[in-house]
Amino acid sequence: MKVKALFNFQYQTEEQAKIALKSLQPDNIGFLESYQDKDSLICILNGKSVRTILSTSDDLLFSEMVVEKILELQEVLKTP
Repeated sequence: MKVKALFNFQYQTEEQAKIALKSLQPDNIGFLESYQDKDSLICILNGKSVRTILSTSDDLLFSEMVVEKILELQEVLKTP
């Protein structure tokens, strides 16, 4: 069986989406396809089972949450 999942992470700016893409790429090699579309990061997962997709999704979501926290912290540090 083939299973596919698509995630669309939307950011405030195109620059933030670019940072997220670059931050997540090393962890995603061989597991999913990802690209930037304006202020969004699109991730497509392909797997042979629901279990594989769920495991990869869990890893992706956790890593993206870390990126979000870093972007939030970056915004706070910019504020005078």
